[in-house]
Amino acid sequence: MNLDRSHSLQPSDRLARGLGWLGIGLGLYQLLAPRSVTRALGVEGAEAIVRTCGARGLVTGIGALTVNPKQALWARSAGDVMDLAALLALLTDRDHPKRSNVKLALVAVGASTAASLYCAQAQTRRHAYQGGRTPDYSGRSGFPQGLEQARGAAARSGGLSSRPAALPSPARSPGPRLQASSPRHVDTGGYRKGSDYDY
Repeated sequence: MNLDRSHSLQPSDRLARGLGWLGIGLGLYQLLAPRSVTRALGVEGAEAIVRTCGARGLVTGIGALTVNPKQALWARSAGDVMDLAALLALLTDRDHPKRSNVKLALVAVGASTAASLYCAQAQTRRHAYQGGRTPDYSGRSGFPQGLEQARGAAARSGGLSSRPAALPSPARSPGPRLQASSPRHVDTGGYRKGSDYDY
């Protein structure tokens, strides 16, 4: 039997997977080609910081693909906030040679931060509900008068009301009586032997 688990995924689950694969892709890019990132942002010499961000994105991306991705999503959100702070610091420099690239990166990271925060909150609510304490019903009973009162012997002895044997006779029921109507006259003048009137 083929069970497609994708039909049971919530929208936040699909978003978490998308963010996970995005984090893995960007993390690998930052780890393998940090100089292209530093050149694009005009921060040559900060390759070690870019590699650190890539490792963080790789770890949180893998965590976002797990069954319970809320911790990885919160960590990704915190990392995105730090990236936003670093980009804003670059943008304060009016003479920065790559201000346009920094602005584009700021928009992209801002959208990623908003999606990560929304998904982290949604996953936290979902897993808090699923992992909540199960109520203890061991002290409850569906028989408020006890099991013995609900058994057949107790019911037959008067513990439970018995069902009436039959419905009351119409002759004994209260209320006015209706007069029987006179039989209707049926014209059988056209009777013929062997017709439909023979029974």
